Amino acid sequence: MFIYKVGDKMVFNLEKYLKLQSDKILDRVKMFGDKLYLEFGGKLFDDYHASRVLPGFLPDTKLKLLLTLKDDVEILLVINSRDIQNNKIRGDTGINYQSEVLRLIDAYRAAGLYCPSVCITQYEALPQVDSFIRKLKNSNIKTFLHYEIEGYPHNVEYILSQDGFGKNEYITTTKKIVVVTAPGPGSGKMATCLSQLYHENLRGIKAGYAKYETFPIWNLPLNHPVNFAYEAATIDLNDVNMIDPYHLEAYNILATNYNRDVEIFPVLKSMFEAIYNNSIYKSPTDMGVNMAGFSIEDDEGAKNASCDEIIRRYYNSLIDLRNGKITNEAVDKIRIIMRKLNISENNRLCVIKAREKKELSNTVSMAMELNDKRIIQAKTSDLLSAPAALILNALKALAGIDDSLMLISHSIIEPISKMKINDLGNKNPRLHIDETLIALTISAMTNPLAELAMSKLSLLRGCQAHSTAILAEIDKNVFKKLGIDVTCDPYVHAHKLYTK
Repeated sequence: MFIYKVGDKMVFNLEKYLKLQSDKILDRVKMFGDKLYLEFGGKLFDDYHASRVLPGFLPDTKLKLLLTLKDDVEILLVINSRDIQNNKIRGDTGINYQSEVLRLIDAYRAAGLYCPSVCITQYEALPQVDSFIRKLKNSNIKTFLHYEIEGYPHNVEYILSQDGFGKNEYITTTKKIVVVTAPGPGSGKMATCLSQLYHENLRGIKAGYAKYETFPIWNLPLNHPVNFAYEAATIDLNDVNMIDPYHLEAYNILATNYNRDVEIFPVLKSMFEAIYNNSIYKSPTDMGVNMAGFSIEDDEGAKNASCDEIIRRYYNSLIDLRNGKITNEAVDKIRIIMRKLNISENNRLCVIKAREKKELSNTVSMAMELNDKRIIQAKTSDLLSAPAALILNALKALAGIDDSLMLISHSIIEPISKMKINDLGNKNPRLHIDETLIALTISAMTNPLAELAMSKLSLLRGCQAHSTAILAEIDKNVFKKLGIDVTCDPYVHAHKLYTK
């Protein structure tokens, strides 16, 4: 059973969720007949936001669910031609959208899912777009073109004509459930689904549409911290949670949805009615398939986890503001959420302890709260960065090793530091986390204490950390791989403009 417990309480029951969600999807297939186009919102895997606010929801939960249905599932990836031409970059992986498409195809296929096709939406004959299409075709990936439609989405009569959806290429599919996903928001997933419904109907195929989105959770209150955490995570998209007025009118039931789905629903309803002569959906909430709320076993645990996530999002927003990615208004939105929940940045204990260490050492410092609530501190030294020193100190604490004992001798660290400066042309001689862990592995060959410390790496997962300066990308990536939730103050070391 996949469960996550805080004390003796289960927070989120993953086994229950997988059963409820897969049954609900199969019910939707039966509802429509031959085929279901299932739009996937958010990430199909690597969903770390969901795993943080719903402890027990694993980052690859959606992938696990699809694998229970894999004989009936195929994946259709959608990418907007403008995102290709503009070389749009994902903030979490640091790669562009077209590279993300290829990464996703590899990942789906490695998991055993059928992923034969890519749809290029709002296609324009631009050099970078056509180059990517050639690359897909040379890799034996079926590629289909959809075009920008004047008046979309409001001019329903024109959209549902030969000059609207009719000019889009019909995407051939072979499975009952077609999961439509994308490398990021704004790719055109919903328009692709609707275009396919139009073409399937012309061919006499009974096909339907549903939406798989985890957040907001419709059967949790509007002001529940889990739903507030979703708003905090999407401040750059201007998503706002709201009561679904159509659901309230149809069923006299309060349901939480968000502005974009509520605003577009009348148009979608008109399209469904034009294609099928009626609409089985009476509200945007009806369109969704989301059983997450029924799988929360400890509401207080979920609330606490979500409040922690909102504070982390606040610190991330300060760095995004500094880097010009968002505006002051976006940061203010998170501040308002925090005031509504009566939480502050000081609720994050590792922040206070990191700043205390900085005051004492007068250099970049870090602190980590272990899962057993112990606080570990570290500072920048001549040979180790603060993140590297923090990991070593945390491993010592977890292994019960006296802090004064050396895990890695200077005779191992110093040659690495000199190589970085003399041979690799680096300006910073201090070791990053990855370099330190490699050095620790070498040391473990002859030092039993280093070997003992290495054996505790898995216990770092779920720990909380904070840095008094923006971390280098390499250190951020290692913290992520270790499963440590880290935040930073929005400053750079030595007032530099560039970090790497």
